[in-house]
Amino acid sequence: MSIVSETAIKNIGKVLNDPSRPMKERFRALFTLRNLGGEIAIQCISQCFADKSVLLKHELAYCLGQMQDKKAIPVLREVLEDIHQDPIVRHEAGEALGAIGDPNLRDLLEKYKNDPAIEVAETCQIALERLNWVANDGCKENLSKSPFSSVDPAPPSSENNVDRLTKILMDENKPLYERYRAMFSLRNLATSESINALGEGFKATSALFRHEVAFIFGQMQDERSIPYLKERLEDTAEHEMVRHEAAEALGSIATEECTEVLKRYLNDPRPVVRESCEVALDMSEYENSPEFQYANTLVTVEG
Repeated sequence: MSIVSETAIKNIGKVLNDPSRPMKERFRALFTLRNLGGEIAIQCISQCFADKSVLLKHELAYCLGQMQDKKAIPVLREVLEDIHQDPIVRHEAGEALGAIGDPNLRDLLEKYKNDPAIEVAETCQIALERLNWVANDGCKENLSKSPFSSVDPAPPSSENNVDRLTKILMDENKPLYERYRAMFSLRNLATSESINALGEGFKATSALFRHEVAFIFGQMQDERSIPYLKERLEDTAEHEMVRHEAAEALGSIATEECTEVLKRYLNDPRPVVRESCEVALDMSEYENSPEFQYANTLVTVEG
């Protein structure tokens, strides 16, 4: 158990579950709970799936997956199976189950690998491949160590030639899992060439794939990706899951240019996009402040 008291954790949970609070405060509460971990934190996060915000529920699922605690499996299963939840939320629940990596989840993921919602189907296909990789002790390889301390949907490829990786990345005939592996290899190379290759990834037909490229750019926090991210956010015909990830990535990079473009979309007609811009501006403020870590202030504020 964390040194933070149970009462303090529950108080942070109250912030997360309070719809009258600004979205940025609820996000900080969520990430604080993720960092604290444990059963009480999982309970607080799970309660919030009744919320109206698709963005927040998507982020709840993401955090539960990153915690890699099997106690989160029942609620994630419930979310994946709930066809009334937005596909963005269900997709993230499927990805989270893949991140937890329990071999007993195979039947569940098999059931949804051909889901009518393409984002959910593709996610479950990738999650199944990750389960196979974990079952084959792949997670013990050095490949599993993300330089960004994240549990990725797929491990990087062992290939490190940018041209060959780009070819795999853009080959629509290859399984998404293989293309994801190329994507994470390009992320880890972090050169101008690999960033430009990832930018090409926004031309892929899969919205899920494009959203992952935007997420990766957010992890990298490299200013060379800003033009690609701006173009995705500014394209109102783009899938909202891609625009939302582009907004959050711009918030992570946190330059003046990023802040300006985010402010322009604070009133976007799509709730997922405008809420992402609000949260991204808060993240940007933190990136430019002396705060050590985005989430940790709430422990003292609410504890």
